[in-house]
Amino acid sequence: MLILGIETSCDETAAAVVENGKDILSDVISSQIAVHMPYGGVVPELASRKHVEMILPVIDEALNKADISADRLDAIAVTQGPGLVGALLVGLCTAKAMAFALDKPLIAVNHLEGHMHAAFLGRETIAKPFVCLVVSGGHTALYRVDTDGQVKFLGTTRDDAAGEAFDKVAKLLNLGYPGGVVIDKLAANGNPTTFQFPKAYLEKDSLDFSFSGIKTAVANFVRRFGPPANASEGASYRLEDVAASFQEAVVDVLVNKTILAAKVTGVDEIAVVGGVSANQRLRRRFEEEAGYLGLTLHLPALRYCTDNAVMIAAAGYTVWKRTGFVQDIMDLDAVSRWFY
Repeated sequence: MLILGIETSCDETAAAVVENGKDILSDVISSQIAVHMPYGGVVPELASRKHVEMILPVIDEALNKADISADRLDAIAVTQGPGLVGALLVGLCTAKAMAFALDKPLIAVNHLEGHMHAAFLGRETIAKPFVCLVVSGGHTALYRVDTDGQVKFLGTTRDDAAGEAFDKVAKLLNLGYPGGVVIDKLAANGNPTTFQFPKAYLEKDSLDFSFSGIKTAVANFVRRFGPPANASEGASYRLEDVAASFQEAVVDVLVNKTILAAKVTGVDEIAVVGGVSANQRLRRRFEEEAGYLGLTLHLPALRYCTDNAVMIAAAGYTVWKRTGFVQDIMDLDAVSRWFY
């Protein structure tokens, strides 16, 4: 079954062709980092305009790389939500128009379910139930995923997502955008025990997250010790140590809560997906903890940590087997907030 996946939930315009939910025939992404970098974050209106500009060329390239024509597709899978409404509508309207013009069935995919499939791309999907941490700039949540693809919500952030905290702290430290990548690189040369930033575990055995406190702690730190420009001239702290200490605090919470979720749900497999799953310290910590506890760990290839259309096509195959195609494609609308 050949499925064209289309993803436009935030600031990547992406299309891919995947066969039977696992064989990747093409994978095309047009990034908008340069568009949003001057603003230190994604500007929704600019994202939507760039999607309009790039969506058709990206789809054409995906079909060309797969060496197929559009009429050979068996179905089209598209991200319906969650995400930026204007951005979602570009992909959704394009997918609906293609499905109508080509007389092809349409599959509506939850972006988070797409990320859950990212850890299994290129191989057979879910063999055993697993706990999944979805961690990105817009989401930090825990789920239990069963072999039939059914998803049970376990916990989420009560304020900032982890990736959002990375970006905001990077902005406080004048490190640029995207912040997560810069902090990850800086932290590699820093001492994570230099500063003790707060770790919010909330109530006993809670599977929810909170990262607004650590963001505020870094802001207070900068106010107290001065901006990074002054510090880099030999004042009171090294940016590398601040980055490493901040990162370690966030990673501690993410790892410990995910391990707790595995214990609570009685599963011995975990997956970590989303943009922040590309963080090298996070990946190493999960590998260490999973190995020590005898848990099986699933991590996406680095290319599939961030938003992409391969994961949407792969998830579309699972959604099709579980619930079938969209019956009335013209009634399908974007969903900005869509949780399990």
